[in-house]
Amino acid sequence: MLKIDMHTHIIPKHLPRWTEKFGYPGFIHLDHHQPGRARMMKGEEFFREIKSNCWDAEERIEEYAGFHTQVQVVCTIPVLFSYWAKPNDGLDVAEFLNDDIAALVQKFPKNYIGLGTLPMQDTDLSIRELERCKKIGLVGIQIGSNINDLNLNEAQFFPVFEACERLGMAVFVHPWNMMGMANMKKYWLPWLVGMPAETSRAICSMIFGGVLEKLPGLRVCFAHAGGEFLPTIGRVEHGFNCRPDLVAIDNPVNPREYLGKFWVDCITHDPLILEYILKLAGTKKVTLGSDYPFPLGDLEIGAFLEKMNLPEETLADIFANNTLDWLQLKKEQFL
Repeated sequence: MLKIDMHTHIIPKHLPRWTEKFGYPGFIHLDHHQPGRARMMKGEEFFREIKSNCWDAEERIEEYAGFHTQVQVVCTIPVLFSYWAKPNDGLDVAEFLNDDIAALVQKFPKNYIGLGTLPMQDTDLSIRELERCKKIGLVGIQIGSNINDLNLNEAQFFPVFEACERLGMAVFVHPWNMMGMANMKKYWLPWLVGMPAETSRAICSMIFGGVLEKLPGLRVCFAHAGGEFLPTIGRVEHGFNCRPDLVAIDNPVNPREYLGKFWVDCITHDPLILEYILKLAGTKKVTLGSDYPFPLGDLEIGAFLEKMNLPEETLADIFANNTLDWLQLKKEQFL
């Protein structure tokens, strides 16, 4: 059975010193302090240590073979989005990252599928880079759950989504820049509490703001099983019904109507929650994702699904068919 992990992150082994190039701080660089390991640094500030499976394409393929998985959809690590940068500098970063992923896909076409990143702080530059992404063989983009604290329904982002629909480019929404991060750094709460909330924020924004209503052909997948959105759909719908003066001001359609109209990955770490997600989103809208190679991900690449006694058809859909549908690709490309 073909398995495609549609939620993985990758980084070039060597990054330019963008801080020195652009003349202001905040950009990530890598400190390869020992073989097979590197420190991600924001200037002198340590962000995260990563291993060679963050950049070594052949090592990743070997690791995935251990979980009978052949194909990885790759996108950048969200901290590299650089939405806060000057627009042309953000474009420079995006171009470098996108070229690296495009080269990877070209070298290993049966093992890797690429998603690009855009300088979402500038609409025109984003559309230009989106068009280039398509030309160099990427099939979609990854964006953050907010853009410099602006929700995804803001008017300046709509032309980018419109261009994605027009070009047939898929969209993967990943949480980042978590709300309340400054006030809850202890206990890893930004990742445990903030990330699920961020994804629900993104879904609600795109529904209530009318993005999904106006662009029915836009193919969007949300990370981490949609975060808090699906488990709290009852509350979201009730809020829509009891306070339409606050909630339904831009889109009169009940949020529950959008279930089954977007994709979510399967990263729940809990079979009971995944059963609920499958019932709510539908078995055709849940994809295999892992968040590889980071420790909060499902680093056994969906092994728990095989223990859930799911019908073989449902497994086949989650493992590959639903991702192929989201990305509009054919299975034969990877066999």
